[in-house]
Amino acid sequence: MFTLLIIIYVSFISLGLPDSLLGSAWPVMNKDLAVPVSYAGIISMTVSSGTVISSVMSTRFIKRLGTGMVIIISVVMTALALIGFGLSHSFICLLLCAIPLGVGAGSVDAALNNFVALHYEVKHMNWLHCFWGVGATVGPAIMSLWLVQNNNWQMGYISIGVIQSILVIVLIKSLPLWNKVTLNKNNDNASDHGINHPDVIQTLSLNEIIKIPKSKVVLLGFFCYCALELTVGLWSSSYAVNNFGVLSEVAAVWTSVYYLGITLGRFVSGFVSIRFSNKQLIRVGQGSIFVGILLFILPLALWKIPLGLSLIGIGCAPIYPSMLHQTPRLFGKGLSQAMMGVQMAFAYIGSTLMPPFFGLIAGYVGVALFPIFLLILAFIMLASTEIVNSKITINQ
Repeated sequence: MFTLLIIIYVSFISLGLPDSLLGSAWPVMNKDLAVPVSYAGIISMTVSSGTVISSVMSTRFIKRLGTGMVIIISVVMTALALIGFGLSHSFICLLLCAIPLGVGAGSVDAALNNFVALHYEVKHMNWLHCFWGVGATVGPAIMSLWLVQNNNWQMGYISIGVIQSILVIVLIKSLPLWNKVTLNKNNDNASDHGINHPDVIQTLSLNEIIKIPKSKVVLLGFFCYCALELTVGLWSSSYAVNNFGVLSEVAAVWTSVYYLGITLGRFVSGFVSIRFSNKQLIRVGQGSIFVGILLFILPLALWKIPLGLSLIGIGCAPIYPSMLHQTPRLFGKGLSQAMMGVQMAFAYIGSTLMPPFFGLIAGYVGVALFPIFLLILAFIMLASTEIVNSKITINQ
């Protein structure tokens, strides 16, 4: 299991590598392709749509093929898509490559998160998502190395695609380990207890999942968390610049502080989770988020913005991994993969729709509503997680 855990860690780094490439390369890409700057949103929405669909469908794929094979196929799709991005010379080609990129990312995300929730302690879930942050940081760094070489964004994408391809080879070599943990276990459960035993992976329709007790509030919690995390990341700089006259380069550094808070917070949360339960980590994280948002609202000096962003980032750190880790304990091992896929889908929907929705509000009313918008999302997330926590009576 230790060897497999190392492979999962590497997979999470790889999962984060492509996530921030488009944003770092688009200022050059849109000029080379002669398309408007706004077209980045079309590519992003295409990737997100593929991710949502594959997340919902992931249970069927995993039950049929096994976790290891689904992850291999998904990483192959992302590798080919990234290389396709690098070979593209038109916007249409980028859109076509965005489809397998999103589909591959959604399946591997849902599969890995459920596998870790089932077989490893919550500290590993926190550290794994910390390693995703490492990948999301390294990706733009690799891209920047190629951009200084005559704005060669194509080789930036191809380089990340090659890294993903190397991971495919590692995953193929490790396939017997995945099968030993997942397929053999499922077969044993089915033969010993019957195919309806609660530990056997169950495939449910979205309508059936929605009817599971408390599933709606769980999905609402995932929607609001990711909506809040991505809204802060996208709009905090604009809030600082437009409301307080902060220099754009300074505001960009403050946004980096926010993401650094998430990454370091998850590293620390891995150790803290040894002593505290998922419920406690979620509550402490939400408390930190509320304090950070309130700092924005209070009439304090300018230092309140970086401090508030740091507190929100640190607060976000344990919430998402802890919510994911609770899934098998809330719904049982048999339902956990189905729930995990739909949870990931709602998380992606929240992160895709709500930041642009606030942009629409800001365009009509003003970016000054930023803290109020975050406060509403935080309150809804708090209410939903507390309803869920009321079902959990054992220490996790």
